[in-house]
This record gives sequence, structure tokens and C-alpha cells, in this order.
Amino acid sequence: MSPVAILSCIAAYFCFLLGIAWFTSRNATNDSYFLGNKASPWYAVAFGMIGDSLSGVTFISVPGAVGKSAFSYLQIVLGYVLGYSVIAFVLLPLYYRLNLISIYSYLRGRFGSWAQRTGSAYFILSRTLGAAARLFLAASVIQMFVFDAWGVPFWLSVATIIVLMLAYTYRGGIKTLVWTDTFQSTFLLLGVVLSIVAISRQLDLDWGGMLKTIGGSPHSQVFFWDAKEGTYFWKQFFGGAFIAIVMTGLDQNMMQKNLSCRSLREAQINMVSFSLVVVLVNFCFLAMGALLYAYAGAKGVKLPERTDQLFPMMALQHLGTFAAVVFILGLTAATFSSADSVLTTLTTSFCIDILGSEERKDWDEAGRTALRHKVHVGFAFVLLLTILAFQAVGTPSVIGAVLKLANYTYGPLLGLFAFGLLCDWRVRDGWVPMVCAVPPVACYLLDTNSQSWLSGYVFGNELLILNGALTVVGLLLIRLPETATRGGQPVTS
Repeated sequence: MSPVAILSCIAAYFCFLLGIAWFTSRNATNDSYFLGNKASPWYAVAFGMIGDSLSGVTFISVPGAVGKSAFSYLQIVLGYVLGYSVIAFVLLPLYYRLNLISIYSYLRGRFGSWAQRTGSAYFILSRTLGAAARLFLAASVIQMFVFDAWGVPFWLSVATIIVLMLAYTYRGGIKTLVWTDTFQSTFLLLGVVLSIVAISRQLDLDWGGMLKTIGGSPHSQVFFWDAKEGTYFWKQFFGGAFIAIVMTGLDQNMMQKNLSCRSLREAQINMVSFSLVVVLVNFCFLAMGALLYAYAGAKGVKLPERTDQLFPMMALQHLGTFAAVVFILGLTAATFSSADSVLTTLTTSFCIDILGSEERKDWDEAGRTALRHKVHVGFAFVLLLTILAFQAVGTPSVIGAVLKLANYTYGPLLGLFAFGLLCDWRVRDGWVPMVCAVPPVACYLLDTNSQSWLSGYVFGNELLILNGALTVVGLLLIRLPETATRGGQPVTS
């Protein structure tokens, strides 16, 4: 597929996004930007969250990772279902009862302003790194097959992608993103389904033959039971549950869309429906990975050094025009859906939690809007710099890098919310930033040296649980036993 054809597909796709943005952002206000006027249909939110949660990492990295870790990723995905249940029936009722815009406002009412800023800061760090990793992966593929042929530098192609995202998120915010994400999820799902069809046709497989090939693949093992390995089932399952809780339930990016639903009940229906679809979709990506390796073996195709390059290489160089078009549209959907909402939610958290814009009674609507626009553009620039840093460092598998980052950066958030929900103690608010800074460092040292310190033990996603537990211990050390909270508000006992 020629670079011009690839770029034409991307341009046509972007024109549709601009049309949706124009229609949904008319007469948009700050309420529209932050919570979509609380009028988002639950089914649109649920379907749109598929693209946001899967992103380019799932689209490219998960199929390639099958060659090294088989279907072990499905153990994490099964854990997601447990985590999403906690979100639906524990966290969402809390957020709706307190009528929150930013979920970290809960930490202010529970502990104080420093706790709110700390929670927001960890979210901003986590989401910036995660979004940059996802966008870096997708942009690298577009760069390799389009812009390298024209001599366009990587920084310019990434900057162009980010400017395009700014064009349709700048005004409408969440009100726009609910519908653009629905559109993008459609193409993302079509991308994986039609890619499976294209590979099966190349291998002359009917549905029965396809299922037999997947089931008989040497890469199709799902469950692993060696407790010392990072792929051990219970590590992956409970790690997946906690990853879902922190990366969705304690993440402003995902919760802001849920909070835009018309009611708590609709938000809960959205979350339960979403959890079931996520399992099915991720299984499809893993199955596609098994088929890709089967195709490479049958046709004698040399495997790339980086597993992330397997699917792009096959789709654009070996599987024909149909597969190439499907891949480009799916990747484009993944590229925009993985990062566009991040600009909106980072802006929301920074304005509300760090700058306290909603509490500034001396600011009118126009002043808040002007500030929001400046912050929105500022985060676009930060995202660009972070992506360029990823390019300089490089990583063999982005899916592993994203999950590893989550273990370090979301741990303090897990500890803060767990402590707030499970006990009534108050803490010395000013000490919270320092207490939350120690666990990630301790976990990094432990993870780096675990094999020599712990007789060959390798940490998996349970590192997130340990990180959160250490944060809880730190909060216990700075607690104020003479105070308590009831109903989420501080009172003196």
C-alpha cells in the first residue's frame, strides 16, 4: 500500500471526526467540556470506552506479544471484570453522591487540599506517560510506512497528529469525545474482526479451521501456574483487577465519561456492559496474534526483531490491499481514541485540582474558558515532548511498558483511595506528598533486585498492590487519631 493511499485513508477519517466535533461543540460551555451537560447516553459512553481502553497498544502490541507470552494477557483481562465490578458498585455511587467533576475532589473532602493535589499529580504523570507510550507506538507505525518515505522527521509527524487532535477536542471536550470515541471504537473493532477474516482467507481457513488453528497454536496457552514467574495466574488475575480499579476507577480520564451519564444507574449499566465486551475483544486480539504467527510459519515470513512490528508488517506488506486498508483505519482509530480524551481530562484535573478554578469566585465564565484553552494547548505540547522522549529511550514491547508504568504511578492513588474508603482516620495533609513519593521508589528497587533478593522471584502486576499497601502504611504513620470522617466529610470526634 503506497504512502499516498495510507495518508488518504487517514485524511478521510479525520474529516469525519471534524464533522462530529463541529456538530457536538456548537454552543459548548464549561459544563459541556467537563461533563457533557450530564446528558451522555450510557450506551454511547460504554461503546466509546472500548476504543479508549484498548488503544493502539492493544491493536498492535497485544497480537505481537503472543509470541513471547502466549495468551497470558487474558489472565489480566479476566481480572479486569472483578475490578470493573468494584468500580460499578463501590466507586461510582461515591462519585455520584458527592456530585464530583474531578474525582480527586473526594481526596480534598476526605484529607485536605494537599491530598487532592497529590492524587491529581499522580494521575497527570500516569496518564501523560501512558498516553505518550500509546501514541508513540501508533505514530511510529505511521512514520515507518508513510513519512519515512518522504523524509518527514518523526517530531513533525507526531506534532501534526497532536494538532489534529486539538482541532476537534479544543471546544467540545467530553461532549464531543463521547461521540468521536463511539465512531472510533467502531473502526477499531472492525479493524480486528476484518483482519482476522483477511488472515484466515490467506490461510484458506473456514471458521472451523480458524478455531482449530488458534486452539492448536503453540502460543495459545492461557493459564500459567509457576508462582515465581510474572505470568502466574493469581498474580495476573488480581493484578488485572487492581489495574482496572486504578486505571479506570481512579483515573479521571475514564471516570469523567462515566460521570457524564444521565444517572448513576446508567453509569453502572455502562460499566458492566463494558467489562463483558472488553474480555471478548481482547480475546479476539490474542486470537489474531496466534493467526499471525501461524501465517508467518506457513509462508516462511521472517519475524521482526520487535514484536510490536509483527502486525503492521504483515498487514501492510503480506496480507493484501484489503488487510492494509483495514489495518490503517483501525490503527488511525486507535491513535486518536487513545490520546484525544487525555488532553481533555488532563486539562480538567489540572484546572480543578491544581489551580482550583471552580473555587475561584472572582473568575467569570469567559475567564475560566480562556484558562482552560491555554492549559489544553499546554498539555498538547507536554505530550509531544514525552513522545519524543519515548523515541529516544525505545522499548521492545509497549504493552509491557504501559502496565509497568501503571504499577509505579498508580500505586499511591490506590493507597489514598483505599485508606479513605476503608477507615475513618484523618491524616496530616501536608505530609501526604512525601508519603506518596516513597512507595514507588521502594517498589522500583524491589522489582529491580527481586531475583537476587527473593530467590529468583519475578514481580508481575502484584507490584501495584504492594505499592498501594505501602502507601496505606505510610498514611497510617501520619494519621490523626483524634479526628474521623463520616459520609466523606471531616468531623471532630
